[in-house]
Amino acid sequence: MLGGLDQIVSTAIAFAAFGGLIALSVVLARPADRIGMPVVLVLLGLGMLAGSEGLGIPFDDYELASQLGTLALVFILLDGGLNTRRSMLKAGAAPASVLATLGVVGTAAMTALAARLFGLSWPEAIMIGAVVSSTDAAAVFAVLRGSGIHLKQRVKATLELESCVNDPMAVILTTAAIAWFTNQSASVPVLLAIVPMQLAIGAAVGALIGYLTARGLRRVRLTVTGLYPALTIAAGLVAYGAATLVHGSGFLAVFVAGFVLGNSQIPYRGVFLRVHDALAWLSQISMFLMLGLLVFPSQLLPVALQGMALGLFLAFVGRPLVVAACLAPFGFPKREVAYVGWAGLRGAVPIVLATYPLIAGVDDAGRVFNVVFFIVVVSTIVPGMGIRPLGRRLGVTVTPPSVPSAALEMHATRLLDADLMVFHISESLVVSGAKLSELYLPPDAAVTLIVRGEHLIAPRGNARLQPGDHAYVFCQSKDRPLIELLFGRPQVEN
Repeated sequence: MLGGLDQIVSTAIAFAAFGGLIALSVVLARPADRIGMPVVLVLLGLGMLAGSEGLGIPFDDYELASQLGTLALVFILLDGGLNTRRSMLKAGAAPASVLATLGVVGTAAMTALAARLFGLSWPEAIMIGAVVSSTDAAAVFAVLRGSGIHLKQRVKATLELESCVNDPMAVILTTAAIAWFTNQSASVPVLLAIVPMQLAIGAAVGALIGYLTARGLRRVRLTVTGLYPALTIAAGLVAYGAATLVHGSGFLAVFVAGFVLGNSQIPYRGVFLRVHDALAWLSQISMFLMLGLLVFPSQLLPVALQGMALGLFLAFVGRPLVVAACLAPFGFPKREVAYVGWAGLRGAVPIVLATYPLIAGVDDAGRVFNVVFFIVVVSTIVPGMGIRPLGRRLGVTVTPPSVPSAALEMHATRLLDADLMVFHISESLVVSGAKLSELYLPPDAAVTLIVRGEHLIAPRGNARLQPGDHAYVFCQSKDRPLIELLFGRPQVEN
């Protein structure tokens, strides 16, 4: 009985401590952003401080860490797919695909060569090159979206799509390297055939799951609205599991399922996006804290110089050269190429992949893990802290859209033949300066709210639309072309 009570107490302490770390991470996120420090680094640092050699929270289960990290990545990639518009895919699909395949292989090869030159053995060098070969969706989203930086569409699309779809190649390279060093390797032609097969299967499974889920959401009638997001979460988990079982890329399947869902007509769209955004941020915070707990600072010192040297090589030489070669056929301006090469952030994925050799019992896997951790930290500090100022200096940023200070939303359990949209009133619009009574609106359309700074204006006939206002407009779907002719392109719609 006493042993059971001790277990309950220790579990309660661990949960309370982890919850406190999450709360502290959220509180520190804003100050860290102000000084230009990536929030990813803050999370890793807090995890290390709370670990076995810090405050004493014991955690050294690499297999559990790998499983939890995979689960977190599923939620992050699902959110990434949900927030990826078709226009974004069109802008960045081709260059991102090349970076996610040939770019990953090139980065792995260059990093492995550098690691060998820095004194690591060939097995260690090859393993490290494979593990750190891909950029990380969690780190890219945390830095680009968390810092509020707004990039040109093609640059943003290329970076985010690359980070979402390049994990399969890194996983394949890592598992192939492990198989090679444990005498279970397949032939090179087989490995070359596996890559496109896994990507194709993953994309097909994800598209099917996304389509079926969107269709089901339009048909199902649930009495509890909170169950609707549960279905999309289930879709992400099913997509990963089903694709993996049929030898496809589970991570790509999750992203594609999210993309199909995000670009489909589904009820409760705004609720879905908020739930998944919160879940993705919680996953990012939890994953980086957990990975920080895995690290023993005393074991990092022997590989500090090699790890930092490799991190700097990857940031200043390896990644930029590979990106320049991959983007050469696409006509990117040199400034955009330089920025994409600089913004190749590493994060949780390499650290999760670094647990694979430990689980498989590969020789010197602990040394590989510690070197990878240094590479991640350096590539987070160096490129991460320069993301915002370099973007402005290279001219790849754009003015962020004006966001209303108040949100008006419409939720329905089924799809309706109507739209609620918010428009930013600029001086160039024909409605700018006009009274609502002077507007020619369709009979079934109406301005439902005017947001002027911190003030809400009742939409009466004598209310005048001023430049800088945000106007919420309700209309039938058939009248949308006329509304957009008057008010321009909507910023948000429900």
